[in-house]
Amino acid sequence: MNNKLKGIIFILLAAVGFSLMTFFVRLSGDLPTMQKAFFRNIVALMVAGVTLIKTKESLVVERGCWTPLLGRCFFGTVGIIANFYAIDRLGIADANMLNKLSPFFAIILSIFILKEFPKRVDILATIIAFVGALFIIRPTGAFTSAFPAFIGLLGGFGAGTAYVLVRKVTQKNVKTPVIVFYFSFFSSIVTLPYLIKDYTPMSVGQIICLLMAGVSASLGQFSITTAYKYAPAKEISVFDYTQVVFAALLGIIFFKETPTLYSIIGYVLIIGVAIFRWYINLKEDYRLLD
Repeated sequence: MNNKLKGIIFILLAAVGFSLMTFFVRLSGDLPTMQKAFFRNIVALMVAGVTLIKTKESLVVERGCWTPLLGRCFFGTVGIIANFYAIDRLGIADANMLNKLSPFFAIILSIFILKEFPKRVDILATIIAFVGALFIIRPTGAFTSAFPAFIGLLGGFGAGTAYVLVRKVTQKNVKTPVIVFYFSFFSSIVTLPYLIKDYTPMSVGQIICLLMAGVSASLGQFSITTAYKYAPAKEISVFDYTQVVFAALLGIIFFKETPTLYSIIGYVLIIGVAIFRWYINLKEDYRLLD
């Protein structure tokens, strides 16, 4: 099995993991968003801690790494909380799709954080992706209907910013389990006061759902990290969008959620432009090889 195929398999596994996380968050029922986020993060913290113990990796990082690492923790936490808020109030496929705008936010933010300037095709792709987002959000002037979708968009922004900062941190040779540990620890500390203040008693079933959400998220995080170890993002990242398909199927089967025509148009625009960027990148690589 060549490395590219391994990368595709792991990124598909990550898509399954993150879609299951979304499913279990919704299945856990009417609980505060912060309570759901805490349980998701505390499980990821334990998984990352066990990994660090096994690999004997040090938590000490260089002084120059702290600013981007803390930025990754902050924006990643914003992304998770906003995503969970949207999951509870939108169809899980819509919430996933808005979160999957993160690569397009990353293109914009890379200009300011990494001083990497996008090509014209990336700028065009970003514009089309945000047009697709408008079809999903469907702003009508009704605050109560559009607000959860805009929060979902904020989740994509937080995730995109976090991804850019992860790249900046890894360029300084900080290992993935260390980044995951600090992020999970930071998120757990931020959400803990809200958990204590507004704690809602849970049934055994709800506790199991939130623990499974954490396990699924850990599966997604470590799988996607492994995927990019085997192959570059420009070759396999498009397969990450299968997460939306998995989430839509779970929504249809278990929650009777049928995406609207406008949502489907939005999915087609965003996924279509992601496939187009992937194709252009591969074409350029083959031209360089020739």
